[in-house]
Amino acid sequence: MKLVALLMNIAPYGVFCLMAKLFTTIGLDAIYSLAEYFLVLAGTLILHATLVYTGILKAFTGLSPLTFLKKMEDAVMFAFSTASSNATIPVTMETATHKMGVSNRIASFTVPLGATVNMDGTAIMQGVATVFIAQAFNIDLTLADYMSVILTATLASVGTAGVPGVGLVMLAMVLNQVGLPLEGIALIMGVDRLLDMIRTAVNITGDCMVTCVVAKSEGAMDVERFNDIHAGETEENVDFHKLSHDY
Repeated sequence: MKLVALLMNIAPYGVFCLMAKLFTTIGLDAIYSLAEYFLVLAGTLILHATLVYTGILKAFTGLSPLTFLKKMEDAVMFAFSTASSNATIPVTMETATHKMGVSNRIASFTVPLGATVNMDGTAIMQGVATVFIAQAFNIDLTLADYMSVILTATLASVGTAGVPGVGLVMLAMVLNQVGLPLEGIALIMGVDRLLDMIRTAVNITGDCMVTCVVAKSEGAMDVERFNDIHAGETEENVDFHKLSHDY
């Protein structure tokens, strides 16, 4: 993690040099393509979180997707600001147990496990980024290449650490698998920080969704607490006046 932090501190200078070199050969049209890449990936991530996750939740538990998304607000905002699934684990645990009524014995297993292996957002990014880079360099991908990208991106996302910026490191492996130039990563590095924040929010939403599904199937979930829109708010309030009187 220290090495990644060091590299990310000097990355902006390297990105500037790489993008300057690429734009001299590709042209300013790449900027418009980059905007399209950003919108496509951001839209796909949002749809995945709001449709796929909530659909699975409704199908396997019968719980309200709107209530689930409402209670995810704090965890999603924290994940968005930190871009780290690992750093968000305490907030995700708090959300799952105090707001959604999941037993701690379930959440304490599924949430840390999900923060390690559940990287749907990263898998989606690597697939979209690979196609974008292939089009940017006018390289045609065969059906076998696409299948290879799907498999490699899925495996790479499982092995991705829950810290900011590591998705780009794993992307290099995916690009190498289909013979694309690694220099293409420089094209997306300029906007990847914001996309990384969105990916992390999607990932922790998936962690909570699976936690609810497992808890409901195991009979370890307080459905009344889940349906209570104000559940968990009392645990978050601290009476500082009482503390001052005690001391």
